[in-house]
Amino acid sequence: MNRFAPLFIITAAILWGIDGIVLRPGLYTLPVALVVFIESTIVTVYLSPLLFKNIKIIKSLHRNDWLAFIGVAIFGGAIGIMSITKALFYVNYVNLSIVILIQKLQPVFALSLAAIVLKERLPSKFFVWASLAILGAYIMTFGIHLPKFDTGDKTLIAVMYALFAAFSFGVSTVLSKRALRNVSFELGTYLRYIFSSIIMLILVLSFSQFGSVPYISGKQWLIFLLIAFSTGGPAIFLYYYGLKNVTASTSTILELAFPLTAIILEYLIHGKILDLVQWIGVFILIFSIIMVTKLTQRRKN
Repeated sequence: MNRFAPLFIITAAILWGIDGIVLRPGLYTLPVALVVFIESTIVTVYLSPLLFKNIKIIKSLHRNDWLAFIGVAIFGGAIGIMSITKALFYVNYVNLSIVILIQKLQPVFALSLAAIVLKERLPSKFFVWASLAILGAYIMTFGIHLPKFDTGDKTLIAVMYALFAAFSFGVSTVLSKRALRNVSFELGTYLRYIFSSIIMLILVLSFSQFGSVPYISGKQWLIFLLIAFSTGGPAIFLYYYGLKNVTASTSTILELAFPLTAIILEYLIHGKILDLVQWIGVFILIFSIIMVTKLTQRRKN
């Protein structure tokens, strides 16, 4: 099966593209915290057999293991997912493929945080490629114009949420290095989701959002199930399996199926396409992120 590892990553990336353009925007009438809570809880429930299968391993975990998983759940499972979900809820105002492409900035945030938190030294070339990636993201989003701060521009708001999501996922990536030290990726996925569910439950109760549950339509419940059983837990499993059998730089290239799928679906479903200047920004962003990841891979080798 290892020879098919790249296909697993590509499949996961395509599923994430479908999630961002087709599925998640259909939940925009619901409170964001409630959306993430329901999604996380469904995945937690059907992954619960992993709890009983790994009960001995769970009992042997130390305090630092639990703290790492809580951190992953806070940044990756709660803040990150809520931020990208909120950004994607601007379906009627924003080219959603831009929001998804901005997620490719995650390695820049992850490496920067690793240098700060884990004291990892970064090569000087990193700062060149990271700066170009940020420039590419700006051109892709705003072209050669300045953002309009005084007009309530929905693009600017959505991009800010997407950047915050990329930052949060970057923090989650750094913490995951510690969290997965003593557990398998299957058990790690379950622990991430169960802690996320608990955190989101606290937020939903604090914001009194359960009152919106009766207003969830049958179509939206179907979307929740489709996300949970395709672009949620299963996609993570596919991605992690593939990632164990390919290099990080190869994975980065394969993951471009994510924004590529988003761009195609955004055009087919919403009739929105990037202009020439924005495509230049896309190229700069993607090329820079590939170079950033290759720098990391060479350091590991």
